[in-house]
Amino acid sequence: MTGDLNSPGSPRARKIIVAIDGPAGAGKSTIARHLARHFGLLNLETGAMYRAFALKALRAEIPLSDSAALVRLAQETAIRLEPGDAENRVLLDGEDVTGLIRNQTVTDAASKVSVFPPIRTWMVRLQQELGADGGVVMEGRDIGTVVFPHADAKIFLDAAPEVRGMRRFDQLPSGHAHQPEDVIRDLHERDQRDRNRADSPLRPAPDAVLLDSTHMTLDQAVKAAEDIVSERLAAHAR
Repeated sequence: MTGDLNSPGSPRARKIIVAIDGPAGAGKSTIARHLARHFGLLNLETGAMYRAFALKALRAEIPLSDSAALVRLAQETAIRLEPGDAENRVLLDGEDVTGLIRNQTVTDAASKVSVFPPIRTWMVRLQQELGADGGVVMEGRDIGTVVFPHADAKIFLDAAPEVRGMRRFDQLPSGHAHQPEDVIRDLHERDQRDRNRADSPLRPAPDAVLLDSTHMTLDQAVKAAEDIVSERLAAHAR
């Protein structure tokens, strides 16, 4: 049964924040969407914000290694998320780019621009503004450690790289030219960038619950995440 934590009469309703962190391909977006529906929260996909900025950098033909140029671009960039039926609408300078940011080129570019501390600082500020009133599920790489370290419930979602890579491969559109080993190799490289960047490296928050879905079905992982959030929120209520 769906529990609405934002319903009238719930004094803590608008303060609830659920943070989901983890590496690429762990299933964060899927889990976050379910938890948002189940608990009556707003799903904020922070990875989409980095992809939107990466799309703008690609359009502007800015080298993804040019931190100074990227910082200047950020200063003239507006990114907003709006709730939609199936996923957030992603607005880049007022343009709906939701359908343009899911390809592999943009995803890879997002991982590269996110390593620069000024870009992350700018993006964290945007994310904190979006979730300031609570009532949200926010997923990304550093939500529980940097963006919302005082979140009510924190999950670090993980799985073996080979499993995550095959999940990503199975999500690719038919007719693609990729091989499973290529996707797994790219994911390994992204893991290295995320875990070893100087600013806000990917790591579990000390009070996060580790959820390893390597040997789980999607339904099992969703149920486990649901139970973790329910238990944490019940503990906070007590």
